Amino acid sequence: MPTYIVLFRGVGGATLLPVKPLKDALVDAGFTEVATYINTGNVVLVSDSARQTILQRVAAITLEKFGFAKAIMILSREEWSGLIAANPFPERAAEGNKLHAFVLEKEPDSEAVNALERKAVGLPEQFMVVGKVLYYYPPQGASQSKLHGKIESTLRVIATARNWNTVLKLGELAERLEGNTK
Repeated sequence: MPTYIVLFRGVGGATLLPVKPLKDALVDAGFTEVATYINTGNVVLVSDSARQTILQRVAAITLEKFGFAKAIMILSREEWSGLIAANPFPERAAEGNKLHAFVLEKEPDSEAVNALERKAVGLPEQFMVVGKVLYYYPPQGASQSKLHGKIESTLRVIATARNWNTVLKLGELAERLEGNTK
């Protein structure tokens, strides 16, 4: 059965999505292999349902049980492995708390990417859009970045970001869960 990484947008601060109750709710809903990772909205699950069906079920569960109604992104384990392999900044991977992958709802148009490039002129940040992923490296850290808060609005797409440490951990969890089903 396929393994999926499910990312919730906007978890943290005032919006909490507690991992243990979330995992329990997903298991109660019939997902047999489920893993969660930290309280920032990360789930790995195995299902033979269609991606859109999984997305709708997870959205309904999180709304009903937790009052959570923000965007949810879902990628297959193969897509996640491709996201890791396509990292255009491999030399930055050792700085896993500074390198980020923004999963985008759709591929941004070239005009929007150009607008983000113009906003980055003179800044130390590096970024590259590869399909529906924006790889982003602010050497000073995201909290000190002048560009970080402008990414989503400039690209005009819904996005959710994970630092590289989380990206790699979710990849490991997906491989482990997929191995459990073989």
